[in-house]
Amino acid sequence: MSAPRPGARNGRGNRVTQAVAGRRAEKKIANRTAILQAAREIFAQEGFDGATVRDIVRGSGLASGTFYNYFPDKESVLREILDETTGEIRARVHVARSSATTAEGFVCDGFRAYFEYLAGEATTLALMSRNAGVIRALFDEPAIGAGVAQLRRDLDAGVKAGMLAPHDTALMAAAMVGAGVEIVIHLAQSEFPDVDGAVGLLTAVFVPRLTPS
Repeated sequence: MSAPRPGARNGRGNRVTQAVAGRRAEKKIANRTAILQAAREIFAQEGFDGATVRDIVRGSGLASGTFYNYFPDKESVLREILDETTGEIRARVHVARSSATTAEGFVCDGFRAYFEYLAGEATTLALMSRNAGVIRALFDEPAIGAGVAQLRRDLDAGVKAGMLAPHDTALMAAAMVGAGVEIVIHLAQSEFPDVDGAVGLLTAVFVPRLTPS
């Protein structure tokens, strides 16, 4: 019986190595997801200041040392949660604004996409309500700053297209994002969030300045 060709052995070995690497990658993703989900719930229930790494580990169902393979502390977990949440919001809001043809549509559709997404994320809303002070303190974090930068680009594009009146887009972007965050915190504290009322209020505030004369 002839011996297997070296190339055949190497091929099987490579496939086994790739399969093992794939399973390890999947496990890492699953562990990271479990930590983040547990942290969302703990931060929403206990508050960021009251939560501990031990609480998060217990909620994740992972071994105690596993946490530190992914995050150095609970602050980094909160930042990751905000990065994920704001990334999803930026994408949805940008699409809504990009399809607008009027200043009213730009403001109304953008805020509605923002609020409706979070209204469907009960744990995230509870987290924001329970940790309003912490969220405000993180306003200069990249997660929030990226939202301001994206809005400024959208405002600049609207002005260039003639859909929006010329204005200080940096100031307007900061004002709109700041107002949006405060409204979300308020909605999070309501048993029945009034998305329509929130959208109507902010539309009335910002549209007059953005509408071309």
